[in-house]
Amino acid sequence: MKAIRRFTVRTVLPEGLSALDELAGNLRWSWHQPTQELFAFIDPELWGASHHDPVGLLGMVSPERVAELAADKQFVGRANDLRTDLRTYISEPRWYQGQKDAPASIAYFSPEFGIAAALPQYSGGLGILAGDHLKSASDLGLPLLAVGLFYRSGYFKQAISPDGWQQETYPVLDPDGLPLSVLRGADGAPAQVALALPAGRTLFARVWQADVGRVKLLLLDTDIPENDESLRTVTDRLYGGGGEHRLLQELLLGIGGVRAIKLFSELSGREFPQVFHTNEGHAGFLGLERISDLVAAGLGFGEALEVVRAGTVFTTHTPVPAGIDRFERSLVEAYFSTDLLPGVAVQDVLALGTENYEGGNAGVFNMAVMGLRLAQHANGVSKLHGEVSRGMFSGLWPGFDQADVPITSVTNGVHAPTWTDPMLLRLAEDKLGTIDTTVADWRSKSVSDEDLWRVRGQMREQLVADARERIRDAWQQQNPGSVVPTWIGEALDPAALTIGFARRVPTYKRLTLMLHDENRLRAILTSKKRPVQMIIAGKSHPADDEGKRLIQRLVTFAQDPDIRKRLVFLPNYDIGMAQLLYPGTDVWLNNPLRPLEACGTSGMKAALNGALNLSILDGWWNEYYDGENGWAIPSSDAAGDAAERDALEAGALYDLIEHQIAPRFYDRNKDGVPVRWVKSIRHTLATLSPELSADRMVKEYVGKLYTPAGKAASVIAADDYAAGRELAAWKDEVRRDWSGVQVLHVESGGLAAIPRVGDELHVRARVQLGALSPEDVSVEVVYGKSLEGDSLEDMTTVQLAPLVEDGSSAATGAVTLDGSTTFAGTVTLKRPGSFGYNVRVVPKSQYLASPAELGLVTVAH
Repeated sequence: MKAIRRFTVRTVLPEGLSALDELAGNLRWSWHQPTQELFAFIDPELWGASHHDPVGLLGMVSPERVAELAADKQFVGRANDLRTDLRTYISEPRWYQGQKDAPASIAYFSPEFGIAAALPQYSGGLGILAGDHLKSASDLGLPLLAVGLFYRSGYFKQAISPDGWQQETYPVLDPDGLPLSVLRGADGAPAQVALALPAGRTLFARVWQADVGRVKLLLLDTDIPENDESLRTVTDRLYGGGGEHRLLQELLLGIGGVRAIKLFSELSGREFPQVFHTNEGHAGFLGLERISDLVAAGLGFGEALEVVRAGTVFTTHTPVPAGIDRFERSLVEAYFSTDLLPGVAVQDVLALGTENYEGGNAGVFNMAVMGLRLAQHANGVSKLHGEVSRGMFSGLWPGFDQADVPITSVTNGVHAPTWTDPMLLRLAEDKLGTIDTTVADWRSKSVSDEDLWRVRGQMREQLVADARERIRDAWQQQNPGSVVPTWIGEALDPAALTIGFARRVPTYKRLTLMLHDENRLRAILTSKKRPVQMIIAGKSHPADDEGKRLIQRLVTFAQDPDIRKRLVFLPNYDIGMAQLLYPGTDVWLNNPLRPLEACGTSGMKAALNGALNLSILDGWWNEYYDGENGWAIPSSDAAGDAAERDALEAGALYDLIEHQIAPRFYDRNKDGVPVRWVKSIRHTLATLSPELSADRMVKEYVGKLYTPAGKAASVIAADDYAAGRELAAWKDEVRRDWSGVQVLHVESGGLAAIPRVGDELHVRARVQLGALSPEDVSVEVVYGKSLEGDSLEDMTTVQLAPLVEDGSSAATGAVTLDGSTTFAGTVTLKRPGSFGYNVRVVPKSQYLASPAELGLVTVAH
């Protein structure tokens, strides 16, 4: 019989153990090793059974054990000391408090957060990245307030059928058994947000709170009695359903999320955020809610839009248009033709998401396009992905070169305390005097090669033991009541070269590239001299049958008796598995279709533990591979078709394993240490640990995006939004009159017959401005390396100044008889080689973050 409802009954702790509730209630335990060790001491067996969840553990521990702990003065003192440490951590000034002009409060929106296995509100890289962002923001002291949704079934649990097909189940989560609390109003009742829907319906959502160190995370939940049955399921599953269901989730995340922040700010007295960071397009509607509030305060839509844009940061993680959320235009129109957003006209909403550019589809509403139009600051998540994004979204800035598209990049990072194995942390502490592996001197002789190799071996042994347990559990699920076969206890070899691969399973990540030549892979895996083993995991989206077929093919291959001890697929990839998988592998494999991997942070987590990467030069690996920290699989971009490309890249993969990786791994000295391999481990830990840290990433966000956005938001909002009103009026004027701007004539001089480095090129341009003035524009020389077809590369700009009639420079240009203005300036030739230049005119205002912001440019012809 199945229960119709489940809930968690918590143990009542005596006053002397009250510290345990406080420690369990803050998710800092998920990355704070001393707190984890405290809970493990309570009952090691139950700690394992609870999957390292303090709340779950406290719900399982017996009253007798509680009484025993309460009488243990040493344990009580240890718990109280950790509580004091937590309170100090939360309150003391940290890195951010020393930053000048940094925003007083920042809101961070994401559809998923991967913080701990105990709070399964994530599906893959986007959620893990968001969780790591919160953790590092907490460690650095950022005043961050995060917003997401609470999914009652989270993401699915994965099992594999006997024929290799992925099977999904959706266990219902009990929020009372999670490290969450309800946000309550002044009267003690649960606080709620409400959204007006078509047909007079209303969507209500309760707000759960989670403490992630210093960061507060708000999660909206529609499974409450105030909603009818159809609306209670809006937050049922992460990425479950599509169309209208998905739109409702994103309306709730964006609009409801801002309303939740307003509630929280009123109840807590916390400052309303200056900067709003939209992590991917799912939360893009947040900008519309903020516009609605500003319209209610007396601004026009255009004025409110400029105010919102100034303080908004948009991060795209998507390298292909197909990965972006799109909705039927008519569906969006129906939802905004209501009282959902007072003061905001439906046509203004639709205009923000319309693909009104070459190659766009005017019949859909594009969430990423809206996100970019609502944000003055935007970024991709690696340098290569920034380039890809500038190309993918270049239609929004017609006439500008791809390099001028205003999308920068901040390469992702991973939270080192979460993803570095405790054994490596202890080695750093014992030998190098620090538990911060990102600053440890891994080249120091204080850590011997033997020390490093021993710890790497222990981490591999730990992974093999965990993998065997997971294979055993999967077998028993498939064959209940059957005897577990003996080969499972012999699967994998704790001493063999171990390659890891764990991803979501869309086709572009190419889970089965390794199977391109099955006989060759078989020979590599079963080699007597240099055996290789692979541990693989990953989930396919429930609606992606092609991804499921890839898993099925891999599982079928792995069932071969000659293979099954050397290649295993572990079902239900999650944080708990990952924290053993990354450290335990010697080599981390990643072979996506370049350039479709936006970043690929799994390889980063492996590198933090001394694993070497074997990857296509895509995402983060494209900028960090240096020849010593792993191997690059050559990309065959010029191949005739996909099949030829797969064949070439699979062949290169096999060659690297056979001829470089395995020989280096098994080349040992008299003490059994692979000295050359350990040299690469040292190099990886020393050079990549600081660079791949989420602390580095968050600091970059503060410097490149949050602080500029905060400054812009302050300027635009000052004096009752005077600058916002001025900017909106000016943009309207410039857009209206831009057709009258022309470059009439360009002339140059000053160079010798043979130009040399250091010479000066004098440029003069006569420009027709129409109804605009010289203060409204920037006339620029754009110069660089001249290529075939007269295209320019590595471009630099120099602004030209307006001239009065006597030829002298003036702050305001004098209009000549034909109505034009002359601009002049000088370019210094700084490098040899081919040289080319042109002149362009772009709008200019102190309030613009980029000259491309309006998408207007006029170029000399």
